[in-house]
Amino acid sequence: MLQIPKLCTAQSPQQPLPHCRSPHGLGGRGGPRGFAIAFVVLTCLFLLAMMVRCAKLIIDPYSAIPTSTWEEEQIN
Repeated sequence: MLQIPKLCTAQSPQQPLPHCRSPHGLGGRGGPRGFAIAFVVLTCLFLLAMMVRCAKLIIDPYSAIPTSTWEEEQIN
């Protein structure tokens, strides 16, 4: 069975645990670091979607315009 080593141990029950590192880095469970990583990933996905959308518009600009606007208006 896999044993996980303890990161911090007290010398005696009366002494508080010494300052030790969390196995997850900053914030214990991810905290601000996890939020920042998620924000960067979502921002990159948004940027990628906008790049694809702009590339499609550059390749075929008339596909974005509804065909009803192609008709000429009747002048009475």
